[in-house]
Amino acid sequence: MQAIVYRHYGPPEVLEIAEIEKPQPAPGEVLVRVHAASVNPYDWHFMRGAPKAFRIATGLRKPKFPQLGADLAGVVESVGDGVTLFKAGDAVFGMGKGSFAEYACVAESKLAIKPEGLSFAQAAAVPIAGITALQGLRDSGKVQPGQRALINGAAGGVGTFAVQIGKWLGARVTGVCSTRNVALAQSLGADRVIDYTREDFTRSGDRWDVIFDLVGNLPLGAMRLALEPKGVLVASGGGPVDKSSIEYLQGMLGMAVIAKFVTQKLTGVLANVNTADLKLLAELLEKGTISSVLDRTYPLNNVAQAIGHVETGHARGKVTIAVRS
Repeated sequence: MQAIVYRHYGPPEVLEIAEIEKPQPAPGEVLVRVHAASVNPYDWHFMRGAPKAFRIATGLRKPKFPQLGADLAGVVESVGDGVTLFKAGDAVFGMGKGSFAEYACVAESKLAIKPEGLSFAQAAAVPIAGITALQGLRDSGKVQPGQRALINGAAGGVGTFAVQIGKWLGARVTGVCSTRNVALAQSLGADRVIDYTREDFTRSGDRWDVIFDLVGNLPLGAMRLALEPKGVLVASGGGPVDKSSIEYLQGMLGMAVIAKFVTQKLTGVLANVNTADLKLLAELLEKGTISSVLDRTYPLNNVAQAIGHVETGHARGKVTIAVRS
């Protein structure tokens, strides 16, 4: 089968398309014939091995697993022993290792049936970004009806879902984005949109119950001043690839120390993709409560260009990969 591989850490140029052996599902796994995948910052962190401490898990000198990709949507080809939720022929979406390929093995617990009304590309856009938005607001931020929630990075992959999920949770949502994306954020239901090129929300004098930071472009201490006295800051982003991860981490640690002496709370979110939450998102998608925002689609042999576009930090919604026409 064809797959995107990388033998060394580095920029998108390290990626190549290669013919490799088709995987076989282990017990509890599902073999998916991939129709579409999508790109996440997660992918360029693996590709670049950044930050370097990350390599303790992924391989010190070169990647242990030379394939990229996580989000996918496709059709079940076969199932491993013990799988009961899916069968050959089911259209599914979820998260599987090495999804920039014609086939990928996925744990049964990280899949759900694809909503009938969604294309494979629309479904592939959902798993990591949709789950991050859902768990960041519902679980980490504990957003309640009537609260004020601000999404910093409202036009990105997670942000477009977060605006819609924040509204579904009953919040009054403020989106922060660039001038060219103001109309997009408004169309997704944001009650207010702040153009960060014209206004710094941390200096506006306004306060929010929850700030969901998906960019990492502002001092965390400044964002604390934009929180209500018992507000929650949910951090889930470090900006584009040239943003100092160490600098952002230091800010988070400093904020955590400050949080010991105030009633405000600093927390984070790392997407736990699971069938239950995928099914919930599928229901919201089928009802039209939320929708996938697609920036552009690349063929499998142009994954390097797709990741380069996501690295700029200026993608509107999700960038997808068409594995099969």
